[in-house]
Amino acid sequence: MKLATIKFNAAAHVMLVAGLLAALPAQADTINLKQAVQMSLTADPRIKEREQVVEAARGLLQEAQGNAGWRASAHAFVGLTLKVEGGFYQNGAYNCATPNCALRTDGDKYNGLSDWSHLDFALIRPLFTFGKIEHYGDAARGNVDLRRGELDQTRGDTVYDTKRAYFGYLTARDIRVFLEDVQGRLDQSIASVKRNLEEETGESKQSELYALQTAKGTLAKYVHQAGAIEKISLDGLKVLTGTGLKGELQVADERIEPVAFPPVELADLQARALQDRPEMQQLEAGLRARRALVAAKKADRMPDVYAGVIGQYNYASRREQLDNPYLNDPFNGGGLTPVIGVKWDSVLGVASARVNQAQAELEALNHKKAFAVAGIPYEVSEAYTNARANFDSQRDLAQGAAAARRWMVATLADFSAGLESADKVADAMKNYVLVQTEYLRTVNDYNMNVAQLARLTGELN
Repeated sequence: MKLATIKFNAAAHVMLVAGLLAALPAQADTINLKQAVQMSLTADPRIKEREQVVEAARGLLQEAQGNAGWRASAHAFVGLTLKVEGGFYQNGAYNCATPNCALRTDGDKYNGLSDWSHLDFALIRPLFTFGKIEHYGDAARGNVDLRRGELDQTRGDTVYDTKRAYFGYLTARDIRVFLEDVQGRLDQSIASVKRNLEEETGESKQSELYALQTAKGTLAKYVHQAGAIEKISLDGLKVLTGTGLKGELQVADERIEPVAFPPVELADLQARALQDRPEMQQLEAGLRARRALVAAKKADRMPDVYAGVIGQYNYASRREQLDNPYLNDPFNGGGLTPVIGVKWDSVLGVASARVNQAQAELEALNHKKAFAVAGIPYEVSEAYTNARANFDSQRDLAQGAAAARRWMVATLADFSAGLESADKVADAMKNYVLVQTEYLRTVNDYNMNVAQLARLTGELN
């Protein structure tokens, strides 16, 4: 009895602890940028869709390769035919007993019906197709590589979108926290001016209160906007990482920081883009597929040589069997034979038109590649130049923001000592807000320039 009580109490304790843990609020996941990217690559439905498109392309390749194997066809049915009794000669005789015996002539007379079972079949395999199977297989293989390039491109877009949401959230959060700090300092100044006006000390004027209240209204607008962007960016990050809008998510970074500038020269980045960028890989795969397709369309104008077995069987239960080797009853009997044959099925004008169409599509893709070879280095150069400009800008803005902060603090101190007017405080705060927010936005722009540069050069992380 004592042992049972102990077991019961232990079980009750476990259930109580489990209930308390379940009642606690769910812990929010805290992730850094690398983890966010990996989660997005795992959760993004667009990537899963592209993966299935690649599998479908592999299926087409298997289909093209399967055309080199055995091909089976069969046709069976059950129908009706005329009943026939007796032999081959007049009046149904089986033998010709007289010199003038005649063949039967009652084939058009109705003597009843018989069931009729029919089966014809063929089992053949191509021996030589003038390259049709090989060329269509090469085209399908190029299509697989093309779809893989689209998959890599989608992954690159997902990485870029995740970085944009992540950095956007950090930027908006930092701007909001910064503006709220300035807002607090401004509220203190407004309270000080109001107190001086109420006490009529003569240290403050009504116009100074209006100036500070005007600055407060403008500042409040930017606080609300930053809060909205912060929420939107975090919601976007939740969707991309698969957390869901109702889930809890936190980022590990305490503030936004400029990422390292790419340690690679522009020429090397351009060469890397021409080699590794998914679009270039898609173009190369597309060209291989188009060339193979042109060759396949040309081969379609040629016949196929094949070997196999074909046969036919017919059975009517109410018809007599004919055993004459020179006569054949289509409703009774059958045969089976190995064959080697040639099959040619081509509409010459249509076949030539299809060749011309495939050739034109190949030439169009060649021109597209020429444009890509010229345009991709320009895109890389544009992103690199913007990244360099914003990298230098955020570095100078950081110094300007530090100076603006010292200006604001000094002005607030002078204002508290009665040595400075409120409009000077508002002006110092306005410039500090302008420079600091511009610095944070420039850091975000620079980080996204680097992310864009990574996407343009084919990096997938």
